[in-house]
Amino acid sequence: MTDSPLRWGILGTGGIAAVFTEDVLRLPDHEVVAVGSRSHGTAAAFAERYGIPRAHGSYADLAADGGVDVVYVATPHPMHYEPARQCLEAGRAVLVEKPFTTGAADAEKLVALARERGVFAMEAMWTRFSPLVRRLRELVAEGAIGDVTAVYADFSITSAYDPAHRLWSPELGGGALLDLGCYPLSFAWPLLGAPASVQATTSPAPTGVDANTGILLGYASGAVALLHCGLRGDSPHAATVVGTRGRIDVASPFYRPASMTVVRTGGDPEVLTADIEGHGYTYQAQEVARCLRAGLTESPLMPLDETVAILRTIDEITSRFGQSTSTQP
Repeated sequence: MTDSPLRWGILGTGGIAAVFTEDVLRLPDHEVVAVGSRSHGTAAAFAERYGIPRAHGSYADLAADGGVDVVYVATPHPMHYEPARQCLEAGRAVLVEKPFTTGAADAEKLVALARERGVFAMEAMWTRFSPLVRRLRELVAEGAIGDVTAVYADFSITSAYDPAHRLWSPELGGGALLDLGCYPLSFAWPLLGAPASVQATTSPAPTGVDANTGILLGYASGAVALLHCGLRGDSPHAATVVGTRGRIDVASPFYRPASMTVVRTGGDPEVLTADIEGHGYTYQAQEVARCLRAGLTESPLMPLDETVAILRTIDEITSRFGQSTSTQP
């Protein structure tokens, strides 16, 4: 690719598609040139709302649009696999909304296809690209707080129980782990790597999805990660990274932080701040552009192997209370 604007296609027309589109339109070197939906009328209405030139009445038509450089897959997570596969088959780069798929087996198929075709693919775990989260990783790598001994992160909300709602329906990929738990897991992963042990306890909803889950990850170094996600009460949405020579407190919401405090042992606290651009999705769009212009087929900030490994951990946890996470044969 050259330095010409990156041409986006938006696959899906729901809330997350709208938020992402609004952020992409803030970027001078990006364009939204097409949108696809299962209904042409829905796609046309979305296109009119955002001034998008082309509206497609099927995901396959969007995937086949040769004027699109990369497709943002913004459907509900049980419907990520097939549209993403169609795009990759067509040679179209993809940014797939988190979670990448509802289980590791499906993710492995998409990763294998992307690598076979030499096509860029990335999970849209936007937290990874937030300025302060990136700075936190740099500080940890530099040894600013010594060796990491613990990571704490929580993401729990209050959601009224409704078995037909996507958060509570197994058919719609419901449960706290897939929708919210992927955030603290993905936050801890680049700091500590793959865990040596996984322990979890969960309170299932009547539909069988997890409604309140605590996770304890153990590491060969002796470090631990204590993570929580849930649908039955609002948690602080904060995170802390503890080291042998200090800690870093990430302010709420840790998945899009505007401030964090570095507390070095024996030193004065240092507050770092960042002005978040738009809704916070611009940073992952910029990373996609950077990778494509550099000829990369995946991002070093959100490697495909980590996406799969995190989903394997979610699979391991959900298997303990009988919830299937695979949506494809």
